[in-house]
Amino acid sequence: MQTKRPTPTLRMRRLAAELLRLRREAGLSQEEVAARTDINVATLYRIESAKAKPQLRTLNTLLDTYEVEAGRRADLVALQKEAGKRGWLHAYDSELPGQLTAFIGFEQEAREILNYESLFVPGMLQTEDYARAVIAGVLPGATGGEVETRVAARMRRQDLLTTPDRPKLWAVIDEAALHRLVGGPSVRRAQLAHLRDCADSPHVTVQVVPFSAGAHPGMPGSFIILRFGPQDPDVVYIDSMAGDLFLEEETDLIRHNMMFEHLRAVALSPSDTLALLASLINEDHE
Repeated sequence: MQTKRPTPTLRMRRLAAELLRLRREAGLSQEEVAARTDINVATLYRIESAKAKPQLRTLNTLLDTYEVEAGRRADLVALQKEAGKRGWLHAYDSELPGQLTAFIGFEQEAREILNYESLFVPGMLQTEDYARAVIAGVLPGATGGEVETRVAARMRRQDLLTTPDRPKLWAVIDEAALHRLVGGPSVRRAQLAHLRDCADSPHVTVQVVPFSAGAHPGMPGSFIILRFGPQDPDVVYIDSMAGDLFLEEETDLIRHNMMFEHLRAVALSPSDTLALLASLINEDHE
């Protein structure tokens, strides 16, 4: 059985970006660095693209080569020591796909989460029964144990919204997701009530794109934008049948941020969304 490759954390991305910047500021190519050190080009590429965490000895060699001053060096060494820490997610690391664990790790450090969903209620706002029905439905070959592992991880992710430094969550959901009988009528009714309660929280905003909006930019599929802060670029995460994707190129970030702005514009206001949810819940009781 192959060893699972470590997935990047935000700190690893930050360290990689700093080392790339320092090399360029030093006016050195990867080949020139390799010629001056015992670090080969392939290893340097993996470090600079956050595919591998540098060993402390390797990091110090690079910092010597780039003539980094003591204060900055101490910061980068501290960042290297923190780069592999994954918190609670470590317990699930061997049981979840690599891209999913990478996404959850990034999500834990995001300051703002912008989530558009066309088919489901966003994972951060799902009830346990709804999550179980969704996961079992989209993974028909999964065992009961595998489904429960994913349900547990999804529920654990939601703890993020109760922490003192919780991120802002802005969810835009296509109305179709609210009508789908995931798990049956009682599960759907409980999910709608939970979504209404979440939407009433000050750090969570929920908007629904109504059927009356017609064609809209979110119809090609769901996506999540993770925002971290001024020193770290956004990440776009897309979960698709073709595999999970991370988009980090500036053109992709601009396009998806623009799409999200369009979706917010065509969606019902947060207050009208609450009214729609109340109406759907009442219909289920009739």
